[in-house]
Formats: sequence, structure tokens, C-alpha cells
Amino acid sequence: MPKAIGIDTGGTLTKVAYLDEHNELILTTFPSNDLQTVKDWILNNPDIEDIGVTGGRTEQLLNVIKKMKSIHYIVEFEATIKGVRFLLKKEGHHFDRSMITNIGTGTSIHYMEGNSDIRVGGTGVGGGTLIGLSALTTGITDYNAIREMAAEGNREDIDLRVRDIYQGMDTPIDGHLTASNFGKVGITEDIRHQPEDIIATVQGLVGEVITTLSIQYAEEKNAQHIVYIGSTLSNNEHLMNVIANYTRTKKHTPVFINDHGFSGAVGALLNITEYTIV
Repeated sequence: MPKAIGIDTGGTLTKVAYLDEHNELILTTFPSNDLQTVKDWILNNPDIEDIGVTGGRTEQLLNVIKKMKSIHYIVEFEATIKGVRFLLKKEGHHFDRSMITNIGTGTSIHYMEGNSDIRVGGTGVGGGTLIGLSALTTGITDYNAIREMAAEGNREDIDLRVRDIYQGMDTPIDGHLTASNFGKVGITEDIRHQPEDIIATVQGLVGEVITTLSIQYAEEKNAQHIVYIGSTLSNNEHLMNVIANYTRTKKHTPVFINDHGFSGAVGALLNITEYTIV
């Protein structure tokens, strides 16, 4: 039974990190709209003595679990970076400087060098944009359905590519790059677009905006590696491919850590434990 746990309460998922009896890191999730389940889980693990908390819905969580255990709050950005450092080391990544792009409901971008870090910017484009625009354009709001449909969709008849503008001429940049997201709609023959194609295009827009901004900051900071994290990437190979391909096209190195959605929970746990990687 764990003696300490870290909890990151996000808009959709509440992530929990703790160590088992073999000192192995265990990660699990609960729906954020049912924090009573989190409380019940804690009550069913009476050995828990300390709880590290972080995330945008921390206050709601505290209203449910207050007075239960010793609770330690850590600011979300600090928890996330602490968790990222740990997970990068755990997975064998070693580089002096990098950008950390955290894709949640919106997106926050940090520059990390050695033991220091600074938030350099962000954008309102993120997982919330993906769900919101998908809902407006197709009526579909379920993230898992959006993720699955995006993987089956084709952006060819919706996005305007550089090669579409130059039409057979030599292009000054890679002709496969997007010249205008959704740019073909309204300037080509009336085509009935399938929902999966629309959603794939929405996800393409989200991924390209986030990646473009990340690359701009990476070039400003002379950072080769961009570490992409956040629950929006979970089981979303299509979005990761959009991000990875565009990052490589711009001569930077994309990094995806396996437990990218749990950085905050891991950071909250590390804030109250002395756990280190052997």
C-alpha cells in the first residue's frame, strides 16, 4: 500500500502517481467529474500518509479530501517540470537544453536548461480547441471518438498545401507543407466532406499551430529538442505524427515520453518524497 501519492487534477482526468511495495512507480487515472471516486480510493488505502496535489481543479479536490491526510500543494508548472525531468531521466534521455510543450486544454511552453526552467509562452490552442472545433464542425464531442476518427481521416480536400498554390511550379519551400488550414474549403468545387476528414483537419491545425510556436521558441533559445507532453497526446498517434513530422521538417528533434500525461502527478509525488532513479 502506498504511503504517499501525487495527484494532478486536470479538467478531464485526475492523474495519480505512487510507489508500490517494490518501489516501482505506479500511475492511474480517475475522471475529474467524479472526485468522490478519488476520495473512496484514498479511503481504501489507509496506509497513505501524505498527498501531494497540483492541477487546475485542486480546489475542488481539496473540498472532497480535506482533513483526510497531510496535504502538500505544489504549483502546476513547477510540478510538471519536476515530473518531466524525472521521466526523461527514467527513459534514458539526456540533453542539456530543451523546450517542454505541455498540451492540455490549452498549451504551455517552457524552456529547460540544467536544473533551471522558465515559462516562455503558450497558446489557447490545445485539447480544448480540438474538442470544441470538432463539436462545432461535426457535432462530435467525445475525445476517444475524435481521436479514432482523426486517424481515419484525410486532409487532402480541405487543407491548402504549398504545392496547390504553385501548381506544378517549383516551390520555394516544401510543397507538402500546409499553406492554409481549411484553405481549400470555399475555393474549390462544393465537396461534401466526411466527418473523419474534418476532424483530421482540425487536429492537423491544432498540431501545426502548437508545433510552429514551439519551434519558434526553440530557435530563439537554440534548443534542438522539443519534448511534447500532455493528456491530449494519449493514444493519439495521428496528432503525434502531425507534431513529429512538422518538427523534423523544421530540423528539430521531437521527444515523446511514455508517461507524458502524468508529469504533474509525478512532480507532486516527488515534491513529498525522496524517490530517485537508481
